[in-house]
Amino acid sequence: MTRIIMHGCNGAMGQVISGIVQKDEFASIVAGVDIVDNRDNGYPVFSSIEKCEIEADVIIDFASPKANDKLLEYGINKNIPIVLCTTGLSEEQIQNIKKASSKVAIFKSANMSLGITILSKLLQKAATALAAADFDIEIVERHHNQKVDAPSGTALLLADSINEALNQEYNYVYDRSGVREKRTKKEIGISAIRGGTIVGEHEVIFAGTDEVIEFKHTAYSKAVFAKGAVEAAKFLAGQEPGLYDMSDVVG
Repeated sequence: MTRIIMHGCNGAMGQVISGIVQKDEFASIVAGVDIVDNRDNGYPVFSSIEKCEIEADVIIDFASPKANDKLLEYGINKNIPIVLCTTGLSEEQIQNIKKASSKVAIFKSANMSLGITILSKLLQKAATALAAADFDIEIVERHHNQKVDAPSGTALLLADSINEALNQEYNYVYDRSGVREKRTKKEIGISAIRGGTIVGEHEVIFAGTDEVIEFKHTAYSKAVFAKGAVEAAKFLAGQEPGLYDMSDVVG
């Protein structure tokens, strides 16, 4: 049985994960952390991670980026692996995560979906062939109107996967409105759309001469990401220090 601390338990994703874990015979949430405690979760909830003294095997984090530094410190001090699902982290925080992973196991992925993980692998193969044939590459991501960061972490994950396959030769272009010039070949355009209750859509476009190839992933509910986070937690418990991602789970 994997014992989980749910960091950000009363947020939308925290509640979805709590519901999924209730039905999982191999995992249980033993404590939660949230600045707002207005729900009956069936487990104790602490206002900050430092106040939690419940023994656990792993932490799942879907809280604010502001809480990341204290979370890393807690994980190192308690020797508890951390599944980091929060996006919108600063470059400094990302570097701190890499440093912390030398002391405790950390799972970091901008998207916990199995489908996105498989898509990123497919894109690497497609990019190698299509970029050589002068196809332009564009990414369009769509999310609900409450999402604060743009572009999405998943859009950047997909762009990074493509760029890795292309020897890091491409630059990312986020906004063309201020520049009146033709698109260059060595760029990946990334566009963000915010509206309504869109859970998450990511479309990767390879545009060549007289033909277009499109890859698209659509998430219809947050359960897609929640299930992935729970599987990641079960995988990470007991692992040696290091930085892990979804590709380690799916193999």
